[in-house]
Amino acid sequence: MRGTMLPALCLIVLLCLTACSVGTGASTPTPAPVPPQTSPPPIAATATPTPTPYNGPINPLSGMPTDAETAAQRPVSVMLNNLKQALPQLGQSQADIIYEVVAEGGITRMLGVFQSVEDVGMIGSIRSARSYYIELAMGHDALFIHAGGSEDAYADLGKWEVDHFDAVRGPYLGKTPESNMMWRDDDRRRENGYEHSVVATGTSILDHLPSDLRREHEEGYDAGLSFCDDGTPVGGSPASVVTVPFSNYKTGVFTYDDDRKAYRVEEYGAAYVDGDTAEQVTVTNVIVVYTRCRYTGDSLGHMDVEVVGAGDGWFACGGQGIPIHWSKSDRESPMVYTTQDGTPLSLGRGHTYVNIVPLDAAVTME
Repeated sequence: MRGTMLPALCLIVLLCLTACSVGTGASTPTPAPVPPQTSPPPIAATATPTPTPYNGPINPLSGMPTDAETAAQRPVSVMLNNLKQALPQLGQSQADIIYEVVAEGGITRMLGVFQSVEDVGMIGSIRSARSYYIELAMGHDALFIHAGGSEDAYADLGKWEVDHFDAVRGPYLGKTPESNMMWRDDDRRRENGYEHSVVATGTSILDHLPSDLRREHEEGYDAGLSFCDDGTPVGGSPASVVTVPFSNYKTGVFTYDDDRKAYRVEEYGAAYVDGDTAEQVTVTNVIVVYTRCRYTGDSLGHMDVEVVGAGDGWFACGGQGIPIHWSKSDRESPMVYTTQDGTPLSLGRGHTYVNIVPLDAAVTME
């Protein structure tokens, strides 16, 4: 038994020595070096570019950028009917300035003033003139479009040598659309009545103006208005809702929309809508002008409204309002607005609505 175990024992010892010898003699592999951790290179700070101020021509009635030719041209003013029966008006939302003034019997009419009618669609309904609307148009050196007028207005149009275009006593009413500067719209004649049916378009106005008409302002003309990017008056009182009663028949309401940065216009308890676009009229600036309004004493109840002179008023923009002073030195001069200390008023860029009301009108801002 011992003789057989010895050789096997020697073999086991020999294998163990061999294994130990191999393990001891092998070199341990060196791991690959790990590159040092580094942060990504910093991103260079980029300065926010400063917008370049606009120094080009502006629309003198809205302060908005335009081209030099448009800025220099005479605007177009249009008499607009505002009886409930005549609504909706057409195209008034594109007027740069809307003047609203009492006419007779508590009703009001608007004078829409457009620096350019080139892209304006339907405009109307167009109604008759009064002398004080003519004086407002003359302050803008504007072409004056109307359909009829009081006898005083007709006398003044001739005496004051106004460039006017009349659908009643003048040659500017056609029988079919676009056949002349104005025509009677069949739908409005049927739905609103004959006297509320005279309309025009921007194209028909431009196509039928006399070729020898002076189309640009004379050198040195000043529209009398100043504008800034944000017309919100400093130190103003809350004016989120401006209520302007003209008479027992008509009250205007202007509600500030902070999203649009503009006032939504209402009348007769509903939105004041442009029938051409089906959208509510919005304006950047709301102005109230207090002045003397009195009956002339004629059988038609016509009014005499003093728009040449000076007085007090209100200005609202950006949901804030301040008292202001207005003046118009003569019928050919523009309406000028200042703060109460005489500083020229800066309007916000955009459309303006001017409410010309009696001295006792109970205008409120809240």
